[in-house]
Amino acid sequence: MEGPIGIIDSGVGGLTVVKELRNKLPNESIIYIGDDKRCPYGPRPAEEVRQFTIEMASALSKMGIKMLVIACNTATAVALDDIRELFNFPVVGVIVPGARAAVTASTTGKIAVLGTLGTIKSGAYSMEIAQQSPSATVFPLACPEFVPLVESGQYKSDYASTIVDRTLSNLAGKDFDAAILGCTHYPLLEDHIKKSLPANVKVISSAVETVHDIERELKERNILNESKQSVEPIFYTTGLRTAFHEIVCDWLFIENPDVRHLTL
Repeated sequence: MEGPIGIIDSGVGGLTVVKELRNKLPNESIIYIGDDKRCPYGPRPAEEVRQFTIEMASALSKMGIKMLVIACNTATAVALDDIRELFNFPVVGVIVPGARAAVTASTTGKIAVLGTLGTIKSGAYSMEIAQQSPSATVFPLACPEFVPLVESGQYKSDYASTIVDRTLSNLAGKDFDAAILGCTHYPLLEDHIKKSLPANVKVISSAVETVHDIERELKERNILNESKQSVEPIFYTTGLRTAFHEIVCDWLFIENPDVRHLTL
């Protein structure tokens, strides 16, 4: 089935899912919406995040998508069930795959969760990890400064390293062997994060595991694109096209990406 896969995020974070999806399923066409104008979602009230998520899903529904991926952890935490009820296409979130990957990777059952204020406050990861491994111990940590670092394009800077190191110092003394990057923005800070955590800690990106779920869902529903012709993604941003364009070029290695402005 040749319809596009829609991917939504509060900003550029979901590009980490796009990157994995292009590597794993290069023949699938992708339409992406990043709500940069209203980013970050983490500090916002749940009802507001839910409304924003519905707006993005509605826009993609009109574009004829065959599947929706909510690549934002905060939006997944508060709106996944609502979106599944409102639309007919299959909807994949990022929390269940991320929790599953961490439970599998951890040998001690002690897992840190790095996330936005909204994701941590929701307790979504703690609940999902407990469901998959009742004996697990979870150390949740809100990292409110991480998303602005990524959105502003400073994720490779020394300043970013300082902010990450300072934030993760709150986990000092905690004993864990796996850490979930519970926000799709965070893989862009992964090098800094790994340097700030003990060497034995496995850092888990929900983006990689989410793509496994996407592939499985496509196959089960018989809507995998069997065409051998790859199509370049289309990107929409509600914010500034120039800033978004630069991050797409840098992170996805697309020389001249198709970045358009969208008003929701």
